[in-house]
Amino acid sequence: MPTVAELDAAIRDVPDFPKPGILFKDITPVLGDPDLFKASLDLLAETAGDAKIDKVVGIDARGFIFAAGVAQILGAGFVPVRKEGKLPWTTRSMAYTLEYGESVVEIHEDAIKPGEKILLVDDLLATGGTAAAAIKLLKALDADIVSVSFLIELAELNGREALDHPDIKALLTY
Repeated sequence: MPTVAELDAAIRDVPDFPKPGILFKDITPVLGDPDLFKASLDLLAETAGDAKIDKVVGIDARGFIFAAGVAQILGAGFVPVRKEGKLPWTTRSMAYTLEYGESVVEIHEDAIKPGEKILLVDDLLATGGTAAAAIKLLKALDADIVSVSFLIELAELNGREALDHPDIKALLTY
């Protein structure tokens, strides 16, 4: 199985994307390599430890790529947290602040039963706004959030500080 170092080597830096001054961490080389992609899913699944996970929750949109695969590995269900207006059933919503404005994420009200053990997965922890909103949604549904896990954390943006959870893990930290 490829190592975390091999995952790290595959992440491509794209300067000035999506705007000048941003150094974008491109995960598509990991996704395009079946061994690296499988390793990333296995390593994210390991962040649950020995807990029996009922649902893996993925955050729109790249979090879906990882969370669905992790759910299969763990024998758990997959639940999407989507941008506002994308889910067809009754939802709970949570607004959060972006650099310039506000956004909203939603989850189906019946997606999580009280007390279910949850692994929350996303591709990237930057400022933490979206993940913090997802955590609030899950807590409102009385979920037992075992861990909040990311493929990549951009440590200089202090996203961990925005998250109300004691167990936050990232496979790669920049």
